[in-house]
Amino acid sequence: MLDTHGRKYVAPLIKGVANIFIGLHFTANTITKIAFLVGIFSGILAYFEKEILAVIILWISGLLDAVDGEVARSQKDTTAWGTLMDITFDRIVELSIIIGLGLRFPNSRMELLFLSSAIIISMTVFLTVGALSEKKGMKSFYYQAGVMERTEGFISFSLMILFNKHLSIITLIYTVLVLFTAFQRLCEAKKILDN
Repeated sequence: MLDTHGRKYVAPLIKGVANIFIGLHFTANTITKIAFLVGIFSGILAYFEKEILAVIILWISGLLDAVDGEVARSQKDTTAWGTLMDITFDRIVELSIIIGLGLRFPNSRMELLFLSSAIIISMTVFLTVGALSEKKGMKSFYYQAGVMERTEGFISFSLMILFNKHLSIITLIYTVLVLFTAFQRLCEAKKILDN
């Protein structure tokens, strides 16, 4: 929801950072790899009880994740490989946080497993609709908006890391919202793919 409706408010920041990387002759794929490595580090920091640093690193990774697409579009260099890397690396970053928290908080592992399952379901719908739809968006495939998009995920992971005494309940709320988004996307997919 925030990615779809709020991007215009952070677009100048994303464009400004993208211009810096373009000036330094970075490719979009290089920025994607940097965002990935930075993002994985947030999961490691969460495990080692460096909560504030983990959240800061996570959001830097998220900024770079938006910047890579801006660089690709600015340089007219969007590729299927770049899209695949971006989507795959996003999921691995999410898993690094889930695994880091799961290793640190064994009592919340079941809730984290439910969250992982919900993300798999939601992403299956999202990617399948993107692959089957003839519509194309800014991201080189059809992007289905939903209640839980990348920014809401970052907010949820930040809450999970910072308020880990309530990890189980925050994780369950996040899981329900992800499943709601999957259902929302399924309903939209029925309309799109039946036409």
